[in-house]
Amino acid sequence: MITIKDIAKAANVSPATVSRVLNNGPKVGANKRAHVQKIIDDLGYRPNLTARALVKQSSGSIGVVIPEIFDPFMAKFAHEIESYATQHDVQTFISSGHNDVEKEAMAINKLLDNNVRSIILHSKVMSDEDIIHFSKIVPNLVLINRNIEVIKEKCFWVDNYAASFAITEHLINAGHTKFVYLNSNYDIEDPKERFEGFKGALKAHNIHLDFNIVEYAEPFHEGGSDAIQRIIKKDLTFTAIVAYNDQMALGAINYLHEIGINTPKAVSVVGFDDVIYASNSIPKLSTMHYPITEMAIAATTTAISEFIDSDIEKADIPHCFTPEIIDRDSVKTLTLAK
Repeated sequence: MITIKDIAKAANVSPATVSRVLNNGPKVGANKRAHVQKIIDDLGYRPNLTARALVKQSSGSIGVVIPEIFDPFMAKFAHEIESYATQHDVQTFISSGHNDVEKEAMAINKLLDNNVRSIILHSKVMSDEDIIHFSKIVPNLVLINRNIEVIKEKCFWVDNYAASFAITEHLINAGHTKFVYLNSNYDIEDPKERFEGFKGALKAHNIHLDFNIVEYAEPFHEGGSDAIQRIIKKDLTFTAIVAYNDQMALGAINYLHEIGINTPKAVSVVGFDDVIYASNSIPKLSTMHYPITEMAIAATTTAISEFIDSDIEKADIPHCFTPEIIDRDSVKTLTLAK
């Protein structure tokens, strides 16, 4: 980890001069300031966040980095974090990383420039090594929807396998054995874990898995529509669709409706997340309720615990969450053969 002494040696100046440049202090000429700043930038130095806050006596604020603000799932996460932080007089700065490693790193650095005391990060594309690196720069870095063993005490995640197994088994218990699976084409953990849960449920009930029933697309409404169109062209026989998330599920339902296939009369459909419009769709979508509020509160409590008074013991904060089935109107129980 780069220190002030390293910068001073590289710039051939005293540590005190480096400190003045970092804190925009006096008694440093323009040329020397520019020279030292270039060395700082070249070495990628970041001041210790906690130390900086103590020196500047900054007010409590946290940063939040999520993939997309327009995503209703992520918007809900950001809202719950901000709401809980506000209850403790902590300001929240929210930024998007757009599922791009460089943009996520840029967002983190910009938040650091704004002297946030902690950062809550939702990243599926940044490597474990990069996140561990940032956790050393940001002592109060908290990770949501991901688990990295080295910083496990700062991670909050959902059991995707168990949840996907449960929603698939829910359909099996309703008499379904002929499935279609609509998965996200993002190369991240969640689609892989949920698909493994789907496969696990089929295997547990001795249902053969034909990989021809699986289609990948963008994890949004349009992606669900595109994926089910490709399935329809395969002329497969199926009675149930398991979708990666609610958006894909509703996209599939809408397309099926357009071509005269009714949900759930002809095809049952389930999603994952329980976003706000899942309960307002026609039909109302059966899905897995993602404990966004609970996870957001746990993550925010951990993020602000170092600089606010809190009666909550860290040992009492849950880290792994299991979604629950929300059974609405999009699943039909088939008549089981006796």
